[in-house]
Amino acid sequence: MTGLTHFDAKGAAHMVDVSGKAVTDRVAVAEGVVRMRAETLALITEGRAKKGDVLSVARLAGIMAAKRTADLIPLCHPLPVTKVAVELVADPGLPGVRIEATVKTSGQTGVEMEALTAVSVAALTVYDMVKAVEKSMTIEGIRLVLKDGGKSGRYEATR
Repeated sequence: MTGLTHFDAKGAAHMVDVSGKAVTDRVAVAEGVVRMRAETLALITEGRAKKGDVLSVARLAGIMAAKRTADLIPLCHPLPVTKVAVELVADPGLPGVRIEATVKTSGQTGVEMEALTAVSVAALTVYDMVKAVEKSMTIEGIRLVLKDGGKSGRYEATR
């Protein structure tokens, strides 16, 4: 299992020991989209969704999710998250909603999973809030676009 840190020598899953790692400032940015019909996007942007302000509720859901990532992903470390920003932008060109999450910490392990979780839950919240009018929406392209800090340094995805 060379290179996979969440497995021990016998192949059993375990939580990685980060106690020997230096505390450094870390940041991660993730993105994703929710594709939908133009009519559904208009409901969101015009404030006509029956459940309320879709983008504001999804933003809060993403922030909450980032803070609870260790409760959702079994081998993630609970981290002292110092910043979570979730941006949702209506994009008529998709049509749909673009989502980006930025998460920061000063700690011994990174916040990639927190950023990815924030985008995922924000996207699921958009879906939940307008599924009554369109069940065929798709959630796509959730990925890490930036991580910085720690031993492995900086990673930037190609666009």
